[in-house]
Amino acid sequence: MDLKEENRILRLRLKELTRKAVENQETLGRFYARELELLSAETLGELLSGMSEGLLASFEVDDIQLLMLDPDHEIRHLLSNNGIPVNAFPYVRFVDDLGVINQRFLRLKSPWLGPFLTPEYNNLFDQPRNLKSIAILPLICSNQLVGSINLGSQDANRFTRQHATDFLARLATICGVCLENVTNRERLLISGLTDPLTELHNRRYLDRRLEEELSRASRYRQPLSCLFIDADHFKRINDNYGHPAGDQVLRELAKRIRSQLRASDVATRYGGEEFAILLPQTNLSEALLLAERIRLEVNSHPIYLDQGVSLQLSVSIGVSETLPMLGKSHHKELGNHLLACADQALYIAKSNGRNRIEHEVPEGLEKHPDKGSLDKKKGA
Repeated sequence: MDLKEENRILRLRLKELTRKAVENQETLGRFYARELELLSAETLGELLSGMSEGLLASFEVDDIQLLMLDPDHEIRHLLSNNGIPVNAFPYVRFVDDLGVINQRFLRLKSPWLGPFLTPEYNNLFDQPRNLKSIAILPLICSNQLVGSINLGSQDANRFTRQHATDFLARLATICGVCLENVTNRERLLISGLTDPLTELHNRRYLDRRLEEELSRASRYRQPLSCLFIDADHFKRINDNYGHPAGDQVLRELAKRIRSQLRASDVATRYGGEEFAILLPQTNLSEALLLAERIRLEVNSHPIYLDQGVSLQLSVSIGVSETLPMLGKSHHKELGNHLLACADQALYIAKSNGRNRIEHEVPEGLEKHPDKGSLDKKKGA
């Protein structure tokens, strides 16, 4: 081979190496940008969106599926506590057992790249669209497989067993670390916004969610209703059987209330034996029907105390609704008005004999009760 031919071959090789270097630099830039976005996610919702839709956009793949191992529904519970429906993430699927989805998960420790085989890999995606190659990125938290990011391409050469997996392995590691950090943060946040006795949210959480729900109701011109629920003659239970018995009754009451609610409803222990429930996208007539279901559920069977005594419990319920047309008012003021009206309706229910439901519809902010009305003493 003469010198001229050798130079030509060397130039071709140099050109190819330069092209690959540019491609690698671009790939590294995309990975770096995505890593920064994932690391900056402050909520579980932001992180799941970044790990699914964000990666789909960044890497321009034809399909993506984020599988999350959630046998106890803990992750879904964390999302619902923040008012985020599970179906808010089109590329995220929660599963009880990864091994049932695909046997490869039983031994998967690092990214796997290769051809998309039917039907072996069909369950890795909700609706595989003519995929030819895939990359499976395992998500590891505390040395345990907790999910996977599945990337699919209609190009058979996009993901092959000859491709290096360093970048993908690093991305999967960062996703696992971020997932562990964010879920731990969400748990700590919820622990400070949860009533330890009933495991319902507390009043602080209600204050936070009330403004959010009013903002949403105003934006989409939807109704928002509120229930105030109070256990009838609760003081007699504490006086006759002691405070441990009263705590047992409150736990059972919270359980029966929760059994009638949707995932989007916000149930809180407002104070003492009183509970406040926010009902998004619920008008007055629907709220009254729910209140009746709760009243009947509480009355359905006695509560059996640890000391062998059975108690028949009843509740009084006040109902109020804020209308979309009032959404232009200040949210804090409108929220206080919504709670005050439900509180006033509850007071009327107690005055009219208990074990009943009353309602008030806010017609305007000029009818605000005094600021102290929410704290007034009700009949026991």
